[in-house]
Amino acid sequence: MVTMRALVKAKAAEGLWMEDLPRLEVGTDDVLVRVLRTGICGTDLHIRSWDEWAQAHVPVGLVIGHEFVGRVESCGPLVTEFRPGDLVSGEGHLTCGRCRNCMAGRRVQCARTESVGVTRPGAFADHVVLPASNLWRHPPTIDLDTAAIFDPFGNAVHVATAFPVLGEDVLITGAGPIGLMAALVVRFAGARHVVVTDVSEYRLELARRLGISQAIDLRETSFSEVMASLSMTEGFDVGFEMSGNPDATRQMLAVLTHGGKMAMFGLPGEPFAADWSQLVMNMTTIRGIYGRQMFETWYEMSVLVESGLDISPVITHRFDAEEFEQAFEIVASRRCGKVILKWSEE
Repeated sequence: MVTMRALVKAKAAEGLWMEDLPRLEVGTDDVLVRVLRTGICGTDLHIRSWDEWAQAHVPVGLVIGHEFVGRVESCGPLVTEFRPGDLVSGEGHLTCGRCRNCMAGRRVQCARTESVGVTRPGAFADHVVLPASNLWRHPPTIDLDTAAIFDPFGNAVHVATAFPVLGEDVLITGAGPIGLMAALVVRFAGARHVVVTDVSEYRLELARRLGISQAIDLRETSFSEVMASLSMTEGFDVGFEMSGNPDATRQMLAVLTHGGKMAMFGLPGEPFAADWSQLVMNMTTIRGIYGRQMFETWYEMSVLVESGLDISPVITHRFDAEEFEQAFEIVASRRCGKVILKWSEE
């Protein structure tokens, strides 16, 4: 029996376990990928801690992880578009293909989506199997660590392209890796000022090193001070709420300009109150963002990287896969940007 290392939610308890498992079978439309690098996501932290969400959604015994880059090792008999040796990442959402949204080409809105590393075997392993229709081929020159985080980069691009940003003033609440990548995208796309808020001084300093106009802790600096320093006479034109924090949402609504636009990506832990009359009177547009446009966002990501956008400074830590415990502790501390696990050499 051919086996592989895999990081598994082996018990209904806090923790993750590295185990040797049988390698998955390759179906007629599937591709077997040898994993090179993976990125640790907040979702993986939820699974590790075995919180209420994880208990409700994740089966015990699952191989976790969904951010990866790897080499095609073999293909099912009906696969014609990939060959062994191709460098690929995978779209982690497997859609049904038959619901109204899927049939209309709105796959990101499929209500019967399966998720790699959440409801089906994931990529924190020596090998992962995915349908060929969920793979994205990278150019051979791409940096492997950058390719490994195309999944969250896609979240950032989906948010950053929700509204036009050329010449606009953009506010981003939440300086996690996706918020920081969104800031890089809108700056690259011609936003005038980009302001990022957070309560982690480590992440605010990382944002400053990335060249963001202002990176602030609202407990120490007010929006009025920031806007005055940037010679802004009205509110922010576009806002991206990336933190899931109710106070951040309320603060953003209060400082958007009349007719401002807001994309919500952060997931609040519970319902919360806000001054929704403010939204009505200011004619604010709010749009919920989830996942990526399949596969338009992937195309946009590739074009951005090929055009010179460098997201690699968002990656701050790298570990061998066997050092996963240390890597997860770093992610949980929030004193990091993106954290990479290395599974295999080229």
